[in-house]
Amino acid sequence: MSRPFYLTTTLPYVNSDPHLGFALELVQADVIARYRALMGDEVFFNTGTDEHGLKIYRKAQEEKKDPQAYVDEYAEKFKKLAPALGLSPELHFIRTTDAHHKTAAQELWRRCLKNGDIYKKKYKGLYCVGDEAFIKETELVNGKCANHPTMAPIKIEEENYFFKLSAYQEKLLAYLSREGVIVPEWRRQEAINFVEQGLEDFSISRIKEKMPWGITVPNDETQVMYVWFDALTNYISTLGWPEDAGGNFKKYWVEGETLQLAGKDQVRFQSIMWQAMLMSASIKTTNKVLYHGFITSGGQKMSKSLGNVIDPLAIIDEYGVDALRYFLARHVHPFEDSDVTMEKFKEAYNADLANGLGNLVARILQMSSQYLVKTPSIPNLEDLPEIQTSVYAFEFNKSMDHLWFRMQYLDGLIQEQRTFEVVKTNRIAGEKQLGYLLGQLAEIVVLLEPFMPDTSAKIKIAIRENKKPKNLFPRKE
Repeated sequence: MSRPFYLTTTLPYVNSDPHLGFALELVQADVIARYRALMGDEVFFNTGTDEHGLKIYRKAQEEKKDPQAYVDEYAEKFKKLAPALGLSPELHFIRTTDAHHKTAAQELWRRCLKNGDIYKKKYKGLYCVGDEAFIKETELVNGKCANHPTMAPIKIEEENYFFKLSAYQEKLLAYLSREGVIVPEWRRQEAINFVEQGLEDFSISRIKEKMPWGITVPNDETQVMYVWFDALTNYISTLGWPEDAGGNFKKYWVEGETLQLAGKDQVRFQSIMWQAMLMSASIKTTNKVLYHGFITSGGQKMSKSLGNVIDPLAIIDEYGVDALRYFLARHVHPFEDSDVTMEKFKEAYNADLANGLGNLVARILQMSSQYLVKTPSIPNLEDLPEIQTSVYAFEFNKSMDHLWFRMQYLDGLIQEQRTFEVVKTNRIAGEKQLGYLLGQLAEIVVLLEPFMPDTSAKIKIAIRENKKPKNLFPRKE
């Protein structure tokens, strides 16, 4: 039975080029979206760009550009990342500078205000420009924000609007008490612990005179919305909320299953602040938030200054999009931090793709194109439930391990039965062996489709035409 299924990535800041960490989040989301669509669900897949805030305003000033021209330039780079990563063509792309999004953010503000959860007060505190968030002195590590150790927080004293997060402690604990509302489980416990320690109201605006690049607060031209209040609203504005002229909000958010993807540093924003904002506006909370770990390189966080930044587009140019998708799905842990180097990538590419999948397909199709007349039909994913449990648990690495185990079994079977000799001497036995091998390969490529759609399509064509394809993954020396 078809079900409405909504999933969204976070929206990256457009203050730098796309990096491998965000490519990971996009690929994970696309695997889920494709798998659910192939299983018959109606899928709405959202991503986009976060384009307001002090960090972006400063970067635009540094480059002597108008903020809108600056974000337009970077938004295009992120838009191009989607087709480069082989993302589903049905992908929806939202920008927080879109006119409709601005209207939606202001409406969410009005509803929270009407509910008595927004008030104005003078405030003095430390602000991390990197996180676009106020932080406590107790959260500092060596005087810096833990997420941005090279960036000193700035002291801010001004009169802003605040959201009454403290009023939602019990409601948030009730929300977080539901198993599965956060994946992995230890992140749910992390969120519960954070809430149990006591919640403080948080600033949701900045003085426009000091930070003019943002959405104007309704009925107050002197203030702009705090970037998080603005950006988080994209998850529902992309569906047409509040007017919902197309019915997508009702279908996918209200009546459907909702899933958000985010990095592990986003728990406070996605599962606490955002959920409280939804509660205040009397909107359904998110069903589930999936948090992934960080990608490091050589044991260190990727940094331009360290020279260890890995460009996903450069990998695609040299190795192909599905090689990158394969590596991110199998060799990057879905929940924990993973260390990635180009040496590790190249080793996996040659061993698992060039010598593994590519070689297996070439061996089987080479023999079948010569000795097999009738090829097997290609099944539907719905008829192959074997990796469903691991995909629905977001354990993509386990799904891929299973498929490569099946491939290794077929390789071993060819050697054990000496199929390459049998097909030449015993037609009946040869056809039987080839029919089995090709049938197994057909199942594998169907299961592989959400992870490596381009490769899966090429192998399906080769099976239907009973013709050896061109070298899928040329070995890299």
